[in-house]
Amino acid sequence: MRSSHFAKLSFVISVALIAFLLGFATRWHRWAPNEVLEQASNQATTLRTYWSERPTPLADRVYDRSGARTVDSSRIQPGLTAITSTWQTKDTWSAGVRLIDRTGQVVHQWSVDKGALFPDSLDLRWTYPEVRALHGSHVTPDGDLLVNLSRVGTVRLDACGQIQWRLAEGNHHSIAQAHDGTFWIPGTSRRPRQTSAAHPDGYSGLDESVWIERLLHVGENGDLLQNINVLDVLYANDLERYAVKVNQPEAGTDGPGTKDLLHLNDVEPLSPRMADEYPLFDAGDLLVSLREPHLVFVLDPDTKETKWHASAPFIQQHDPDFVGDGWIGVFDNNEDFTERGTMLGGSRIVAMQPHTDSMEIRFPTSASDPFYTDVRGKFQRMPNGNMLLTEAQAGRVVEVDSTGQTVWEWVHPPYDARQVPVVTKATRLNLTRQQVDAWACSSGNTSAVP
Repeated sequence: MRSSHFAKLSFVISVALIAFLLGFATRWHRWAPNEVLEQASNQATTLRTYWSERPTPLADRVYDRSGARTVDSSRIQPGLTAITSTWQTKDTWSAGVRLIDRTGQVVHQWSVDKGALFPDSLDLRWTYPEVRALHGSHVTPDGDLLVNLSRVGTVRLDACGQIQWRLAEGNHHSIAQAHDGTFWIPGTSRRPRQTSAAHPDGYSGLDESVWIERLLHVGENGDLLQNINVLDVLYANDLERYAVKVNQPEAGTDGPGTKDLLHLNDVEPLSPRMADEYPLFDAGDLLVSLREPHLVFVLDPDTKETKWHASAPFIQQHDPDFVGDGWIGVFDNNEDFTERGTMLGGSRIVAMQPHTDSMEIRFPTSASDPFYTDVRGKFQRMPNGNMLLTEAQAGRVVEVDSTGQTVWEWVHPPYDARQVPVVTKATRLNLTRQQVDAWACSSGNTSAVP
């Protein structure tokens, strides 16, 4: 009996060992079932985190305070501030955008059920962890909200939170409205690719598949008007050398991480009313930011010609803007891989004037408070000369005057003693309470609010 029991146990162990070795060999050699197994595993991981009640994403808490703080009310730019993040409700945490006044009181809010936005499109980029985040938003004067579910798509909601249209093109990071009411939004491919119509035999020097970043021109009703392959643009303008900054085997940066070769994080059109201030550019030209190669450039979307580009002195920059008088402002994360930017001094706003080849640092100054976010981050130059800065990983929004001094700030209430929800964008809007009250579903009468 004991011998028979031992024989059965040995058989079971042998079968388990063979199954393990076979599975290991399948993943190692990438045999036929491997892709299916990877898809199932990644999809399960995405669904588990996607439906998590924890706010996403979270970051280490930096500040021991929360809420709004006014330092000098006489120097604050008037208006209401739209903040994109995740928020604690009665029962859970909910993604959305809140419109607050200078005291931090919520004037209006759009709560977003991420599962309802794109129920059939969760696999658009399920290998990317930020699939759960709202990243990129735009509020219209009549209360409509456009928002990106990162690497999945863009949705337009009315003031009541009802879906007007959705576009599942891997949209992410930013939404900029052009003078004609259309929008420019970054997008990405559904899967990493090695080829394009312009490069059917592959991109020279790239042996592995990469995410294909795209500049999407989207109509007011959500129709796709134009789709520009950014990697094609670089190769056509002799800028592919910047890909070398990302893919350096000697520096140990080759491998799976290089699939995110460009990391497009912003595209903004030059408006006709500002075009005369930029001698090298024309109305409708696009200002584009690629984080991984530390590259900013201006592109003619019709001819696909790059008219100007700069890499130094940025380190993983975000949010370049046309800020007037020929200047381009850039949110330079200035990432130095320390906890609070202690090596290089923190994040900066760098201004460049292409037609004079000039550069200056507009923030911080000697009067500025510490400011650093290694990833994400936004800035907005306002009519009174102030800047609104999004210290994304600290969950903080700060308004500084032209001298770099803080005049107002808002810090997200923490998730717990150690963590705070990330703020992906903050924008000062030229709106009053009276205008918002005229929206349907305004203030307390909002069906979209839990």
